[in-house]
Amino acid sequence: MSAPYILVLYYSRNGSTSEMARQIARGIELGGMEARLRTVPAISSEIEAVAPSIPEAGALYASLDDLKNCSGLALGSPTRFGNMAAPLKYFLDNTSTLWLTGALVGKPASVFTSTASLHGGQETTLMSMLLPLLHHGMLVAGLPYSEAALLETSGGGTPYGASHHAGADGKRKLDQHEIILCRALGQRLAKTAVLLETPRG
Repeated sequence: MSAPYILVLYYSRNGSTSEMARQIARGIELGGMEARLRTVPAISSEIEAVAPSIPEAGALYASLDDLKNCSGLALGSPTRFGNMAAPLKYFLDNTSTLWLTGALVGKPASVFTSTASLHGGQETTLMSMLLPLLHHGMLVAGLPYSEAALLETSGGGTPYGASHHAGADGKRKLDQHEIILCRALGQRLAKTAVLLETPRG
């Protein structure tokens, strides 16, 4: 049996969401747990388009077993008209076997997103990702205002989860507040998972 881990599952088109995933993973490790980075393949309206079984670069593609066996989940997506990206939703739409068995019930979960504009639907995207997690019975871990960066940020950052303002060209790097909040979210998720896994006697 493998060591307990937090699954950091994301879709990224231009690299911002994947960089957030790496910062969250760093926070998870600071919180005392292993982080497992996984992504999902792009989807296409062309039926004959087939993704390779192993991505050319970056994280491996997620399997249902990655999700089933995790101790917690950090779920990330760029914003698509105030909603999560289709590839991530497609993956989640195919998790009914886990829902039927209650495999994710009681596990902690957090969400994160990146947008091109500051008011480009960060909060609605985060909420759209929380909906299926609540249906799975997961426990939501957001960002409390005890995180000073949440009050100081001029970029991304919400109590619903970590966020990033990538700019119109998608090239704006994570600023210091956004990095702090990503790491804080990962750390909070890991610490919550550790507490939930600790036997009470």
